[in-house]
Amino acid sequence: MKPSIRRQFALIFIGLMAGMVLLCILINNVFLERYYIRSKMNIIYSAYETIRQAANDDSYNSQTFGEKLDNIGSNYNISIYIIDMYSQEQYATGSGQNRAKLHLFGYIFGIQPKEEFHILKEGEDYRILRTGLEGNEYLEMYGRLNSGISFIMSTPIESIRESSNLANRFFAYVGLFGAVAGAMIIWLASRKLTQPILELNRISERMVHLDFEAKYQGKGRNEIDLLGENINKLSASLETSISELKTANNELQNDIRKKEEIDEMRKEFLANVSHELKTPIALIQGYAEGLKESVNDDPESRDFYCEVIMDEASKMNNLVKKLMTLNQLEFGNDVISMERIDVVALIQNCIQSAGILTSHNQIEVRMGDYAPIYVWSDEFKVEEVFMNYFSNAVNHCEGERVIEVRLTEREGKIRISVFNTGESIPEAVIGNIWEKFYKVDRARTREYGGSGVGLSIVKAIMESLNQAYGVENFANGVLFWFELEKCGSDIN
Repeated sequence: MKPSIRRQFALIFIGLMAGMVLLCILINNVFLERYYIRSKMNIIYSAYETIRQAANDDSYNSQTFGEKLDNIGSNYNISIYIIDMYSQEQYATGSGQNRAKLHLFGYIFGIQPKEEFHILKEGEDYRILRTGLEGNEYLEMYGRLNSGISFIMSTPIESIRESSNLANRFFAYVGLFGAVAGAMIIWLASRKLTQPILELNRISERMVHLDFEAKYQGKGRNEIDLLGENINKLSASLETSISELKTANNELQNDIRKKEEIDEMRKEFLANVSHELKTPIALIQGYAEGLKESVNDDPESRDFYCEVIMDEASKMNNLVKKLMTLNQLEFGNDVISMERIDVVALIQNCIQSAGILTSHNQIEVRMGDYAPIYVWSDEFKVEEVFMNYFSNAVNHCEGERVIEVRLTEREGKIRISVFNTGESIPEAVIGNIWEKFYKVDRARTREYGGSGVGLSIVKAIMESLNQAYGVENFANGVLFWFELEKCGSDIN
């Protein structure tokens, strides 16, 4: 059975109704009796305050005092009995005044009532207790004031368990009826809501098959209608974009064919060089290792020459690897795998991996605290570009010996820049640094083992990703940058 929004709405509504009814029943069973007792205690206490005030003012024989107690007794079914210090009756009201009178004298003379009792609250001159048997219980308050006035107030505690059960049954019936009626109403009303959603689903299915003729026809202004309008705009935009892409693809094919013809000789040269250098490199490394392990008269000189040969062989081997990587990129044999990656985490890992190198060269690496930034790109290609920039910055860092990495956003792109202090690149040759084997300072490049191919690899990777890259001179150093496409607004 396919999932249905209408069914989900009905089930959610029924579940909410049932939950509310069960919650009301639970609250009734647990708290209703306590609430009832507390309310009665508050009423009795207010009557006690009236008696105490009258005793302090010596106005308990006044008409106002009697009217107040009469209202309390009649409205809340409270029996009140008051005597003075000579045990003379001063006030009595309520149908249970005889019982109250007997209990008051019993309390005064220390005779406990025969019924069960439980003290609920106790003050300096009063005591509130619950007395009687279950089903015939009373809430009583008695006391003796400083003026000699003794009083008792008693009110029956009506049985609320039956009321609670009756209320629970009523809630259950009303909840059941409400849930059924509500589910039917939701089932009918949701049809109006789900119809445009189903229509949008049909339109999206046609768009999947590149059919952009279907349009949403809703005329309302709710969220679904706004979504339909956006889908219509998306359909029109996709149709235009696909048409433009087909045109651009045709032009691109022509450009690629022309470029292949122009670069064929250069690519063949690189391929041949890479192939031919493998054998001599392997021989140099083999003879150098054999020479190092042999026994000669001058071990120190022999070791020095061996290390030089091995070092040169290693540099040539790295050159071959870079040339082969560059050759694959230019031929298009290296497949680009686009995925959603956190470029901040990637850069932080690269900097951490190069920590020993920067520490050895006494270089301070600066990078701000960035929240995760997600881009669409090839993770390994991005790492290759950044490490080429970072290694280049380490090798040319001078002056304050600072490398600063920054990430900025502009027009849906994330620009990653690597700045290093030191000498700037001469403006006359700054456009040539992306060419293979080009070296601004050959002596220095030779010193740290550079091949002049790293920036060419950056160029090939960024062109394969169809993203911008570049270099800028500053008074105190050089900044290399490249851009990547930022993911949508669903990321931070």
